[in-house]
Amino acid sequence: MTTRAGFIALIGEPNAGKSTLTNYMVGAKVSIVTHKVQTTRARIRGVALEGDAQLVFVDTPGLFQPRRRLDRAMVAAAWGGAADADVIVLMVEAHRGVTEGVERILEGLGDIGQGRIVALAINKIDKVQAEDLLALTKDLNERYSFAETFMISAERGHGVDALREWLAGEVPEGPWLYPEDQIADLPMRMIAAEITREKLTLRLHQELPYQLTVETENWEERKDGSAKIDQVIYVVRDGHKGIVLGKRGETIKAISQAARLELEEFLDRRIHLFLQIKVRPNWLEESERYSEMGLDFKDGN
Repeated sequence: MTTRAGFIALIGEPNAGKSTLTNYMVGAKVSIVTHKVQTTRARIRGVALEGDAQLVFVDTPGLFQPRRRLDRAMVAAAWGGAADADVIVLMVEAHRGVTEGVERILEGLGDIGQGRIVALAINKIDKVQAEDLLALTKDLNERYSFAETFMISAERGHGVDALREWLAGEVPEGPWLYPEDQIADLPMRMIAAEITREKLTLRLHQELPYQLTVETENWEERKDGSAKIDQVIYVVRDGHKGIVLGKRGETIKAISQAARLELEEFLDRRIHLFLQIKVRPNWLEESERYSEMGLDFKDGN
């Protein structure tokens, strides 16, 4: 039996549906999905199997105009993920079409895409009419010569199987890169922190979009098979601490419960989750915070 394995980078603007597609392909939730843009910080890799092929998805942060150090590190991680991949899939939202951001990405592909297989996935196809979809496909293929174009709805799963089958035939022949039962190569501590951060983002996205981060400080295996997880939520200002706590601690309680339930489902065992909030005015400028997120601090320069 000939096995195949390779890295697939999903690139696109923030909110193009990269995380949703990764999660659908892998069949498990490995990548944060929120309606807030720029929620994927590190290059999360989800592993999917298709026949004899192992597909390793590098879910890159959305490509956008960076303003702060964290933004610059995220954009560098995204292009780095594409440069390391065997196949690149550019995701474009059908209803938004060729935006300025998409034009910038197409320019970047001019360099990074050389000698690589680059496919186009037009996502959220249920939001537009057929003739608009065809016009957009034609326009994009005139701007860049994609190896293949797919019309998909990552959320509903339309067209995703065809994309996965095609990818399985494009990755190089070779041994599998990960054990069969492994779905993500992020350490569990980091996945646990991401799950809590997602709950915070969903709950507080209007007040504190990017001003907080979560780290798993301690992970203790218990004799009864459960695990005790201690996490710290870092915020930039004292005032933010109150927002995260909520009235009589109700907000943090709800976030902790939602994160714990998801962790229990993900790990299939009991979890004791303890959250504390610390004010770190400069966390956006601290290199340790970046390595915790799987980003390179230097990329932010």
